[in-house]
Amino acid sequence: MAMTPAHTLNLCGVLSESKRIVNAHSRHFLALSVLFLLPLSCSIVFYPTLYLPNPRADVVSSDGDYTFKSLETLIFPLIYTLVVYLISLCALATITHSTYHGFYGRPVKFVPALKSIIISFLPLVSTVIAAKFFLFLISLSFLMFAFVIVKLAQNLGFIVDYNSSNFLWFCIFLGVALGLVMLYFQVIWGLAPVIAVTESKWGFEPLWRSSYLVNGMRSVSLSLFLVFGILIGFLVWMATKSVMDFAIVEDWKSWDFVLQTIISSGFLTVLTVLLLHYTAANTVLYMYCKALHGELAIEIAEEFAREYLSLPFDDEKIPHIVTVISA
Repeated sequence: MAMTPAHTLNLCGVLSESKRIVNAHSRHFLALSVLFLLPLSCSIVFYPTLYLPNPRADVVSSDGDYTFKSLETLIFPLIYTLVVYLISLCALATITHSTYHGFYGRPVKFVPALKSIIISFLPLVSTVIAAKFFLFLISLSFLMFAFVIVKLAQNLGFIVDYNSSNFLWFCIFLGVALGLVMLYFQVIWGLAPVIAVTESKWGFEPLWRSSYLVNGMRSVSLSLFLVFGILIGFLVWMATKSVMDFAIVEDWKSWDFVLQTIISSGFLTVLTVLLLHYTAANTVLYMYCKALHGELAIEIAEEFAREYLSLPFDDEKIPHIVTVISA
């Protein structure tokens, strides 16, 4: 029976355990990253360069060119969004499935990880739709509140100047309030994708289950989201800027072209690694939340009993026990 040092239920414990799992199956996670996360990183970074103005394009355009541009403006973003969501769901399903089994010390194999996409796809899609629908209702409520306040002020005889600083501060206040509400739901619903994959729950059920499990660990969930969110956002901005500089280099034989290629590749690599570790860390956070609520000990006992009865032991099937203590 494999034992690991005790970890406290905090951000360092989550990051340490997720790093251990990824390093223990480095080739497996590397294959998944190259298959899903690297194309995802490239699609996020390279997409803005499609809208760079072409200096060689003619100023005069025909009606056909205008129609093509209109279709391009409508269709391409839709196709791009669908592709990005599809790749994201595949990456989320496979990495979460692998991290979950790696946490228990089970064999982590490539083919079962790919099969998890079929099992987890519909639960993930339904969970995403449920979350987006709920957040849409919240955003709509804020817009209706702003509309009612403006109309009420006008009915009371106040002159509403949409260009005034007061109205601008009012909009900023609503924007900040809406952002904080969105952040709150991101924190309490952060485990919903993991629940959809590991427990095969659908729709709103993973959202309610996540809000229950994360209770008592909200600070860790918030810290995890902020740390990786800031790092990933900064990397996306830097990589996009580097790719845009790369796109305007005309001479591919110049040193500028070579330098921009190296810089862009480096940013994409680091971005891929961050996405991998964020997904793995979120899965470990799910396990730690279950430990805090007393659910993990029961599962580990069942896991040990099942492996104990299946003698002789195989090296890959030695149950992995993680001891966690509350901070």
